[in-house]
Amino acid sequence: MISPLAHVDPSAKLGENVIIHPFAYIDQNVEIGDGCEIMPYTSIIRGTRMGRNNKVYQGTIIGADPQDFRWKGEETYCYIGDNNVIREHVIINRGIYSSGGTRIGNDCFVMAESHIGHDTVITGKNVVGNSVMIAGDVVVGECTILSSGAVLHEKSKVGRWVLIKGGCRISGNVPPFTIFAHNPVSYFGINAVIMRKHGYTEEQVDDVAKCYRHVYQSGTSVFNAVRRIEADVPESEVRQEVVDFIRANDMKIVALTVNTVD
Repeated sequence: MISPLAHVDPSAKLGENVIIHPFAYIDQNVEIGDGCEIMPYTSIIRGTRMGRNNKVYQGTIIGADPQDFRWKGEETYCYIGDNNVIREHVIINRGIYSSGGTRIGNDCFVMAESHIGHDTVITGKNVVGNSVMIAGDVVVGECTILSSGAVLHEKSKVGRWVLIKGGCRISGNVPPFTIFAHNPVSYFGINAVIMRKHGYTEEQVDDVAKCYRHVYQSGTSVFNAVRRIEADVPESEVRQEVVDFIRANDMKIVALTVNTVD
């Protein structure tokens, strides 16, 4: 299942039923799990650890050297989970330190010409649209969609079940269950259609909407918005996820002036 026209380093570890097409390049110190398919002109660079049943399309580079002056040539890593589709000309950089590393979870769909920077974590079940640019040290929560042309700046954090519309530039923290659009980026409501489609109840959707009315539509500080959420919205898992995300990120969220008091 390995074309004689592909380059596979003798030290690379390949699982069962792996298909390596002509002109693919598999570097040293690479591990590729069972059932993966590596299309022509794809490069899998040293330090990559790939799980099972991934399909990587033409011209993609996985585990590319990190684009960061802090990296001094150390042995670093890029981890790819299971059941991912990575389309044409995607670039995924390795981490810059020997611990940690860049991580793509399971069941992601990464579309053509996207870039995922060093030490970024794409948690799983994500869609990364065409030409999305993700800088280093970014975290994207599960079941989030980054539409085509979106840009995530360094150290941004995006919660679960978020929709970032095409062309948005994100420089900060995007709380869960939200939709953001335009430039400058602005709150565009909650991701209700997707939430309902995936089993969230009307009560849960309503609670999330109430949370964000306090945050984005009340004209108060983030600090007081959180206090109002806890007083007004019944305790639940979705309410707690919203509150925990905001608190974990020091009340700093996108599209809102940050104040700790009124």
